Amino acid sequence: MKNGKRPTLKQKTLMRSHGYDPEDWLVTKDMTGQLEIVNRASLKRLGKPKFRRLSKDI
Repeated sequence: MKNGKRPTLKQKTLMRSHGYDPEDWLVTKDMTGQLEIVNRASLKRLGKPKFRRLSKDI
């Protein structure tokens, strides 16, 4: 897994439109049609991290 980065302003507005709090999520991939995010809290715990893919077509 790549290291997650803090979201930019455009990415934050996209996350809010999907109902996610940008303070709790990091961006792992920023593709042309999708944004892949990972939960900060799940990275600190043992086990599988929580990933989500958001569509940019809104």
